[in-house]
Amino acid sequence: MPAPERMPRATRENAKEAAPPPPARKPGSPPEATLNAALAGRGAGGGGVGLATLRERARVAYESLELPRWRRSGFWQTSFQELDLDALAPIAQPPSATLPAILGERRNAGVLVQRDASIVHVELDPELAQHGVILCSLEQAASEHSELFERYYLRRLLLDRNKLEAASAAFWSGGAFLYVPPGLAVEDPFQIVYEISGAGSAQYAHTLAIGDRGSEFRLREYDLADAQFSGDALHAGQFELYLEDAARCRLAHLTDWGAGAVSDCSTAVVEVGRDAYCHWLPSLLGGPLIRHHYELVVAGQGGDMAFRGLLFSEADEHLDVFAVDLHETGPSGGDVHWRGAATGSSRASFEGLIRINPGAQQSHTYLQFHSMMLSDQAKLDAIPSVLVSADDVSASHGGTVGELDEMLIFYMQSRGLTRPQAVRVIVDGFFEPLIVQLDDPHLEGLVRERIGSKLAAAAADIERYALAR
Repeated sequence: MPAPERMPRATRENAKEAAPPPPARKPGSPPEATLNAALAGRGAGGGGVGLATLRERARVAYESLELPRWRRSGFWQTSFQELDLDALAPIAQPPSATLPAILGERRNAGVLVQRDASIVHVELDPELAQHGVILCSLEQAASEHSELFERYYLRRLLLDRNKLEAASAAFWSGGAFLYVPPGLAVEDPFQIVYEISGAGSAQYAHTLAIGDRGSEFRLREYDLADAQFSGDALHAGQFELYLEDAARCRLAHLTDWGAGAVSDCSTAVVEVGRDAYCHWLPSLLGGPLIRHHYELVVAGQGGDMAFRGLLFSEADEHLDVFAVDLHETGPSGGDVHWRGAATGSSRASFEGLIRINPGAQQSHTYLQFHSMMLSDQAKLDAIPSVLVSADDVSASHGGTVGELDEMLIFYMQSRGLTRPQAVRVIVDGFFEPLIVQLDDPHLEGLVRERIGSKLAAAAADIERYALAR
């Protein structure tokens, strides 16, 4: 698909006049703080709002908004304001019958691959298609399945908080749409891949997935750069999954931009209906600048979720995660458990918020983040918080930070392991309680392999840190 053309100046000016002006901002005002900045059930779409209307609103917002930055603790910040958007554009790619190597040799319920701005491969098990499963580009869903599309698209996502969010909503192309009909259980996973091929690419990605009443399925999404390249690229993504009553989904995200200079600013939201359940596990394993906002909403009585995640930063990578456990009604359950490690001079931050709305009585949830420091130059922050507006609930949070145990390393060396092998065992053991919850041998192997390669790349730095203590 060709790069989106800007509206003529006169058209832009008319659109601006029709839209409400953005809130005034004082010169030199501080960057946005993320604490308590949950979406809180708001959404730009849903209720039959058409795609053309939403794109137009996003275009207007894009013209007026600034590139985002967020204030972090310790006098540092996450900023995209040095990104040169004028040097980036969506790049069209031809169809391809070759699947990405990361998918391996396995049986899939369906596969959709987007490279840069184009869908290059879609396949769906014919038997599942006969049972009413839909897997197609989001563009195709907007035209051929408009009732479903308009009911769910952007129901809980916004399009006007910052310039990159607006760009994603205004300029996305391709995209992924998955619908699993009522009562259908699908054992094999659905796999969605977003790839960036090289410098200069602006990938505006959007996934919309729906699990209808009583359905059960697995969904995997991969964000990857398939080559090492110099020069900037951008991934501005939005993801939304809606689970209707009694639906169940095991969801996994894997983000690994490798050595490519990819800036990633993405938002993902999952809504769990009455007696529905989601197990969601993102893995952030590589990228120079990543800012992810995750939100899991328990919207129906009896809804439950397990929200797991892991991150590993190396060299000068910058990872920033804001995760929300939002309970709109009760009784409901939740469990948030993330783990992270940092090497080199990297920076990583995990901010977790439990938010329990008024009336969400008998909600029970716990948020924990555990981290491992592997360098004296790295910085890893944990910022847990609780915002409770009901009085019959249990909600708490906790966190730990640790270093390598030299006594344990010495013990393993005395049993024949080298020091790098001992460090690998300790770090693998630190992440393993979450990795096994992927419940997918192929994906588990990919995560373990990537953690191992990051440890090997940082071996000298880890050794220096240990000797200096």
